[in-house]
Amino acid sequence: MNTKLLSALTATAAATALLGAGSPAQAFSFGTNGITFAKNTDVMFSFKESHGGYTSSLGIYSVKDSVTSLVSTLFSETKSSDNGGENEWKGSLGNTVLGSGTAVFTFLANQVYTLGLNSGDGGTVYSTSTLNAGTQQAVFGGSSLWTALSRETTNTFQAAGSYTNGTASLSNGGTLISFDDRGNANDTDFQDFTVSAEAVPEPITMTGLALGLGGLVAARRRRASKTV
Repeated sequence: MNTKLLSALTATAAATALLGAGSPAQAFSFGTNGITFAKNTDVMFSFKESHGGYTSSLGIYSVKDSVTSLVSTLFSETKSSDNGGENEWKGSLGNTVLGSGTAVFTFLANQVYTLGLNSGDGGTVYSTSTLNAGTQQAVFGGSSLWTALSRETTNTFQAAGSYTNGTASLSNGGTLISFDDRGNANDTDFQDFTVSAEAVPEPITMTGLALGLGGLVAARRRRASKTV
């Protein structure tokens, strides 16, 4: 292959990758301070497991002036656990939560959101601490959080204050989010409903393709001018 043509093709690939292929939009905030994004961003949520003992559902709520409005339900349990109180009321995909266990939601730019866990008579807790009268009811973190949680005990999760920001991990392996539903005398074990979230990479943009094609045209013109 002609070396100039090869260089142009390489430039096309580089421009395409730079402008779209592997760069999910970055969050302004994705943690206990709230959820906002700089631009429209798709996030894929996956159900992990629950230990709440309630028949709960997890949804996405818009927030305006501290008032929440449900905009999408991600996952709903069909029963409180797989098998009564075994394994600390464990609920798993295919048993308490049916379907694929994944859901994608598009967060709109510059709007404020929160995640909310509705446990029926147990009430609703939010991932944004200020919406819970200032108490932390959710933790955000990378893969280390899954290891740190004592999922089959009701022990207080002492490290909860260290897991408040999932922004960095959202586009780097995924963020784990786990709730405490205030059950069992508000035991703050933070293992009552757990999901993971990962930003969906943006598709290749038309701008990237246009720049790449422009490079090819310029290379062809340079070749033609040198042969005249």
